[in-house]
Amino acid sequence: MNKRDYYEVLGVSKTASQDEIKSAFRKLAKKYHPDVSKEPDAAEKFKEAQEAYAVLSDESKRRQYDQYGHAAFENGQGGAGFDFSNFDFSDIFDDLFGGFGFSSGFGGRGRRDNRQRGSDLLKRMDLTFDEAIFGCKKEISLETDFKCEDCNGLGGHGEKTCPTCQGHGTITREQNTLLGSFMTRTTCTTCGGRGVTFDSKCSTCKGTGRVRKTKTIEVKVPAGVDSGNRLRLAGKGEAGSNGGASGDLYIEFSVKKHPLFERHENDIYLELPITITEAVLGCKKEIPTLYGNVKFTVPAGSSTNDKHRIKGKGVADVNTARKGDMYIILNIMIPKKLSHEQKKLFESLAKTNLDNGQSDKIKKYL
Repeated sequence: MNKRDYYEVLGVSKTASQDEIKSAFRKLAKKYHPDVSKEPDAAEKFKEAQEAYAVLSDESKRRQYDQYGHAAFENGQGGAGFDFSNFDFSDIFDDLFGGFGFSSGFGGRGRRDNRQRGSDLLKRMDLTFDEAIFGCKKEISLETDFKCEDCNGLGGHGEKTCPTCQGHGTITREQNTLLGSFMTRTTCTTCGGRGVTFDSKCSTCKGTGRVRKTKTIEVKVPAGVDSGNRLRLAGKGEAGSNGGASGDLYIEFSVKKHPLFERHENDIYLELPITITEAVLGCKKEIPTLYGNVKFTVPAGSSTNDKHRIKGKGVADVNTARKGDMYIILNIMIPKKLSHEQKKLFESLAKTNLDNGQSDKIKKYL
């Protein structure tokens, strides 16, 4: 019988790395495995790929093959001239088929774990500005599937090993073909792949292991959260099935605006209105901060949009607790109505040369 070159079978070059050889075999195994392929010659191509991989994945056998070709294994057993009946393909097939449901015929492993983790849930929570800055405790109402407390999420009472599959969760059958025998595994219909049965089904959850109900959950909101931030509550999501773990609950925050303060990450901004006189002469102003009132000095000769920093008066970082800063933005208020005396004062002021030289620069371009 004329046999194809092993490198040709896998579609790799003779200098291919072990990772490339393994990847090539994975693709062929997934394509031609008798349990999944409907092609008429799938079994033959599958066995051919197995033989090629069994040789080329072993460095010692690969060197023999590179030197002597197929003649190196002419004394081997098996229909293809090389005995790979004891070769362990389990890592390939467990990776391809999730560790259950299929078998290469060279040793299946373990019991099928049919437990399913519950879904994660997302809830949105509105916070006031102060609640977000300083943290708080809030309650939320959550309606979802929770783990049945009567059966601990198993779905039944009196657990015992499944008599049909002996606890493996799968049934293994041998299929004989002209090209040899193949072992296939299918899910046990008695236990549904769990490997266990129960003396009685749980009447509370009807065997599902989950019950639908509404619960009130207390949420501890950490200080410093902001709109869009999410808090993960592990295990507070939807209950798993067949005894699987519960999912997680994520709380996404939406923070209301403050009438005075404006937040930019961990810094706080406050617009401070001052009069023209206060801007010219300077003054002291009492201003609010997140942590109480403080005295702030407006420098003489201030202008609109001047920015002054008060260190450490911002928001505490939600992760590090390090506080940001507070910035005071000055806004000089221009009076719209003046009394007769005030008008005279401004007229007198207009006669005073307070120009800093900018007017002369502009006049040159007029």
